[in-house]
Amino acid sequence: MAEKCVHKGCGKLYSDPEEVCNYHPGPPVFHEGQKGWKCCKPRVLTFDEFLEIPPCTQGKHSTTDLPPEIEKKTAEEVPADAASQSLASKLSEVPTDLPTRAPLAPQPAPTAPPPPPESEDDEPSLDIPDGKECRRKGCHATYKKGQTRSDEEQCVHHPGFPIFHEGSKGYSCCKRRVLEFDQFMKLEGCKTSPRHLFIGSGQDKKKGGGSSGQTQSGGEELLETVRHDFYQTPTTVIASFFLKKIDKDAAAVGFEEKGLVLDLITSDAAPKRYKTTVPLFGTIDTAKSTFKILGTKLEVSLCKADGASWPVLRSDERTTGEILQIGRAGRV
Repeated sequence: MAEKCVHKGCGKLYSDPEEVCNYHPGPPVFHEGQKGWKCCKPRVLTFDEFLEIPPCTQGKHSTTDLPPEIEKKTAEEVPADAASQSLASKLSEVPTDLPTRAPLAPQPAPTAPPPPPESEDDEPSLDIPDGKECRRKGCHATYKKGQTRSDEEQCVHHPGFPIFHEGSKGYSCCKRRVLEFDQFMKLEGCKTSPRHLFIGSGQDKKKGGGSSGQTQSGGEELLETVRHDFYQTPTTVIASFFLKKIDKDAAAVGFEEKGLVLDLITSDAAPKRYKTTVPLFGTIDTAKSTFKILGTKLEVSLCKADGASWPVLRSDERTTGEILQIGRAGRV
């Protein structure tokens, strides 16, 4: 009788206890918008990308493993009396006649364009792989090769998006909230559809404004743009270009003084290609700039030639006028 593995990142049905299990031994980590696993380094921004981080450990399937205990600091590590006395002494030293200024008016954050709507039906002309899991959140049904499809499948899922706020976890479409990640993954859906959605139209959703161009004669899809993001230190700009399954052997990345030359092709059956030259806001040291290809993105480290702050990554992007602070704030 087939049993379901409880290892994080696996969750497969298995009948052979000696079968190799690929999983994450550590707990999930959600910090300042980034998502990943404590046991390995990849960090992503969206929940869908988090679910697709490849497992980092091999072992044997299990139905009994418990999640690791949450590390808790004891009161002995920081004496309460000493901490309160130290804080009180520091507060007493702060001068009371410091000049004040009016608070800055908050600026509304730019809203990202909504993603294209998900197809509600599987394309009948496409084959569904055996063991393919339903794409809808909260429904973990898997397809068995040759099974009959009908409107009696009853797909129970969450149509909303995941919400993680102050330790609680849930979905925007319903009010249930839990504390543990394992409990969140088991939250029963709040909407029922007549059929499961295993492959949809057969095309992945374009995330973060990514758009596709023309399809080449060899079946290669040329992308016009992909989602990008960046942050910086006093000496370096770290930029990410989000594209899944980049072929490391075929990819080409070139550095120019004020440009970044990219030729990225994926290893999909119908490969996607992103070929462009990115005009950079500032000048870089090409000899000290580096890059690395991860499972969901290309990450480049651009060494600043002059140490100036970059308000934007691309020189053709409109600046907002805000001042970016680099490093730690000074103490009063």
